[in-house]
Amino acid sequence: MEEIRYTLLSDGPSDKALMPILTWLLREHFPNLPIQRRWSDLRRLRTPPRELHEKIRESIKLYPCDLLFVHRDAETTSLIERLSEINQAVSNAGVDRQMPAVICVVPIRMTEAWLLFDINAIRQAAGNPNGTVPLNLPTLSDVESIPNPKRVLRDILRTATELGARRRRRFDTNIAVQRIPECIEDFSPLRSLSAFIALEDGLKRTIESQCWDD
Repeated sequence: MEEIRYTLLSDGPSDKALMPILTWLLREHFPNLPIQRRWSDLRRLRTPPRELHEKIRESIKLYPCDLLFVHRDAETTSLIERLSEINQAVSNAGVDRQMPAVICVVPIRMTEAWLLFDINAIRQAAGNPNGTVPLNLPTLSDVESIPNPKRVLRDILRTATELGARRRRRFDTNIAVQRIPECIEDFSPLRSLSAFIALEDGLKRTIESQCWDD
C-alpha cells in the first residue's frame, strides 16, 4: 500500500473528535504510510439516510476509502450488542465489490470518555493552558463506568477556563471538546480501556485479513 485512506461514520458531528485518535492508532501500525482521513457528513443530502445500513452504503459511495470506521456510542447498551448491531448493518448495506474493510468504534459509554485522561490537553482546549484550578479528572480505570462522560467533560472544561460565572456559561464546550484530541500527542493510555482494546484488536485482525502487513 502507498497510503491509507479512512472514513469515519459517526453518531454525530461532535464525534469527529475521534479522528485524531484513529489517525494516531493507524500511525502506530503504519508508521511509514501517509494517512488521509475524511468524516462522512451525510447531513446535507437531499434525503439523509436514517438507518445505519443506509448510512454505511452512502458513506462508501460518497467517501471511498480503504478503511471505514463505523462509530456508535455504547451508552446503556453492551459493547457486544453494539458490535453485533454494526456488523449486521454492514451485512444489510448490500455493498459488494467496493466494500472497504470495516472496523467498529464503540466507546463506553460515549466518545467523551476517551478524552478524560490528559489534563494539559483539557486546559489548552479550555483556553487556559497555565490554569491551576483542580480539575479532579476521573481515573482511567473509572471512565468506562461514568454514566454521562459528556456532561462530566463539559463541566470540567468550564471549570478549567477559570472564567467568571457569566462568561463560563457562554463558553462553547462543543468547540473545546473538538480541540482536546488535537492537543494530545500520545493516546497510548487508552490501551487500558476495554473498548479501545476491542478497537485495536479489530484493526489488527483487518491488517492480517487484508495482508496489509506484508
